[in-house]
Amino acid sequence: MNAFLQFEHISKTFPGVQALGDVSFSVSEGNVHALVGENGAGKSTLLKILSGASAPSAGCVRVAGTERRFASSAEAIRAGVAVIHQELQLAPDLSVAENIYLGNLPARIGILNRKQLRADAQRQLQRLGEDIDPFTPIRQLSMAQRQMVEIAKALARGAKILAFDEPTSSLSSREVQRLFAIIRELQRANHVILYVSHRLDEIFSLCDSATVLRDGRHVQTFTDLKTVSSDMLVNSMVGRNIADVFQYQARAHGAMALELVGVSSRSLPKPASFGVKQGEIVGLFGLVGAGRSELMRLLYGAERMRTGTVHICGEPVVIRSPADAIRKGLMFCPEDRKQHGIVAVRSVLENINMSARRIHSHAGVLINERWERANANRQIRQLGIRTPSPRQLMRNLSGGNQQKAILARWLSEKIKVILLDEPTRGIDVGAKSEVYSIIFDLARQGVGVVIASSDLPEALGICDRLLIMRHGEIVGELAREQASEAAALRLALPAGESVGARQCAEGEVNGLR
Repeated sequence: MNAFLQFEHISKTFPGVQALGDVSFSVSEGNVHALVGENGAGKSTLLKILSGASAPSAGCVRVAGTERRFASSAEAIRAGVAVIHQELQLAPDLSVAENIYLGNLPARIGILNRKQLRADAQRQLQRLGEDIDPFTPIRQLSMAQRQMVEIAKALARGAKILAFDEPTSSLSSREVQRLFAIIRELQRANHVILYVSHRLDEIFSLCDSATVLRDGRHVQTFTDLKTVSSDMLVNSMVGRNIADVFQYQARAHGAMALELVGVSSRSLPKPASFGVKQGEIVGLFGLVGAGRSELMRLLYGAERMRTGTVHICGEPVVIRSPADAIRKGLMFCPEDRKQHGIVAVRSVLENINMSARRIHSHAGVLINERWERANANRQIRQLGIRTPSPRQLMRNLSGGNQQKAILARWLSEKIKVILLDEPTRGIDVGAKSEVYSIIFDLARQGVGVVIASSDLPEALGICDRLLIMRHGEIVGELAREQASEAAALRLALPAGESVGARQCAEGEVNGLR
């Protein structure tokens, strides 16, 4: 089958770093082609070149045999290329229809033709099996619905090539299956699909072929994934064998690090009680909407506590704000690191030091630049943060390195308890292994660790104990030796729904979420 999309000797150099070096591969019509690699491998840079957001330093893209050098995203769109980004490119205050036809709204003598706009938008949405009022504001839609609007927008612009960048990171398993059905329909219609994901089960379920990038270079293209094992793909991605990505390490537990009794809030009206010992890793597991993140935010002071008491290392504490939590030694890594965890337009050095700066500044006013340089360099070295310089902007780091920088911020403090909400969301298998190693190091040092995860294999792989949540309430507890996928799901599922039914409907046991 002839290649419709070709990358020919693509290179891209930024000041101080080569993001891509001589990358060449091709994708045929009707093919779903995975683009995989560790964070920082060059996947995002390649998609930016394909979308016209960035120009290659060398090489070119060919579409249907014609060499293209897109000077802008508009040029790429006119050539039939659409990139569906992880952070969707929609205007939240505009309607669904306006987003789909933005830049090409139907008008008559300069006046918007709302009737035609509604009809055109409905036709695009029905093509995807979506029953959404075209004049609904985007901000009122779920993440899955917004993604469908993004796909509808691409198809309305005549896209032949669609690239999906981590499209399932914010979707439930049922929504993932719906997205996969749409992608398979596009495949049958002879579209060219590029699919970027860190979730290997998705890649093997959906994709026909795969290209592996490592350190900005093309490592290997697998033309038939049916002949490839998970280990083969992982080894190609990371350049080493990762037999056990979790590498669980048993350790002694000390006195109680965190204890909460009867805590509740407006979003969690049912009182919650549990404890975490020094050196213990406790997991909060539940299906989408179980209340894991809300409980984390409540403990961190990001949400007001209505009832209950909290003790840290035996001391009663009152936490009314995140600043209170940090002063008491309780730290938090949020699920959405880009929105709530990092300051994207500031440097890696500043992001690492921004919390501990209050302790180490001169007279509480002047920045201690010598300490900050030394601390940032030490954390970057110890955690293996890949950055050309401590002065690099955080937004230019990969997701895994951003996550390690957030952990470095808290390692610059005196940690007693750390709360980790979806700590490996959107990062590759190699970076996951490194994050798990950091978590085990913290536990060995006597830190109490609480992990909220919707990834059941991850929760089972690294936690000493699992607390199961359902509808905002802790409904059960499993010691490590008792914990299994079936036991956890039996507690997490709504009453009356069988584990087998949920497996078929949502694929939770397979770790899709």
